[in-house]
Amino acid sequence: MDTPFTFNPQWHDKIGRIYAAIERVKIAAEQSGNPMLLRRKNRILSVQATTAIEGNRLTVEQVSAILDGKPVWGPPKDIKEVQNALSAYELIPDLVPFSIDDLLKAHRTLAGGLIEEAGIFRTVGVAVKNSKGEKIHIGVHFADVPNWIDELFEWGRQAEVHPLLKSSAVHFMIEYIHPFRDGNGRIGRLWQTLLLYQWNPLFEYMPVETLVYYNQPRYYQALQESHTDGIDARPFLDFMLDALEDSLKKMPQKDDGGVSGGVSGGVSGGVSGGVSGGVNDGVKSLDERLLKAIENTPGINTPVLVEQLGESMRTMQRHLKELCDNKEIEFRGAPKTGGYWKINPKEQL
Repeated sequence: MDTPFTFNPQWHDKIGRIYAAIERVKIAAEQSGNPMLLRRKNRILSVQATTAIEGNRLTVEQVSAILDGKPVWGPPKDIKEVQNALSAYELIPDLVPFSIDDLLKAHRTLAGGLIEEAGIFRTVGVAVKNSKGEKIHIGVHFADVPNWIDELFEWGRQAEVHPLLKSSAVHFMIEYIHPFRDGNGRIGRLWQTLLLYQWNPLFEYMPVETLVYYNQPRYYQALQESHTDGIDARPFLDFMLDALEDSLKKMPQKDDGGVSGGVSGGVSGGVSGGVSGGVNDGVKSLDERLLKAIENTPGINTPVLVEQLGESMRTMQRHLKELCDNKEIEFRGAPKTGGYWKINPKEQL
């Protein structure tokens, strides 16, 4: 197959910034007192996000408990999805990126016990629909799926393309082909993580999925724009490079005092705080950190606040309501379709 994207000259600068961010994360990881705990934290965030994108309702705390082998109350299907995803991500060091057998093995791990056709290419047609029930994409004919995947993997083996671009292109093409009856989004994101890990082991634990999760409208828009007039994954690669850079900037890099007290009892429940709250922010009250985050990040919404400050959704919603009741902040937009938090201007005397 031909290269499935046209080149954007701006990618040179984006890739350069990603290299710089990788080095900062490496240094922080080396200076951390407990890098394995940080890896665990990122893995939990990855699994929670990649399953939540597909509608899974389990929280970060519940994913952490499942990883610890503790009982969790929730829909059995959601629990099974998380268990499968944790198992699939453990396979990463042993998977060969352009092996069809390994792709099927990974899908079997992700979808086992959830669908009948786990680990085999679909034998029916599939269509992707939007929230209105309208078809926005039809996967390739099921009889052609093996050939499409074979050509994609052959391109992946032969093409002299930067791994950041190649991994994103493979991710897009898996979504475009839609090789499985279900679980295509999860396998696509897993396969990009695998390709990035082969390039740099840091990516085995980097929660790329969290950026996709908190930017789902842009993610799906980029997928759509990449095949409106034939296949050109350039919009999707634009999005993924931005997401990767942001993910590197926001991934947990220190044991902020909340790791040892927070991971075992819920990754995002630690005392000092959060994915990116940091040591200094940890000594402040949650209300202070909330106001600072909303002030510094125009357009920020509740899920992103949960990720940045490392609190549970329930805790975050309670504090946001109190600040809203005190007229310190206000919510703009419709909760069902988006919206964001905004600092209320102080009244003039």
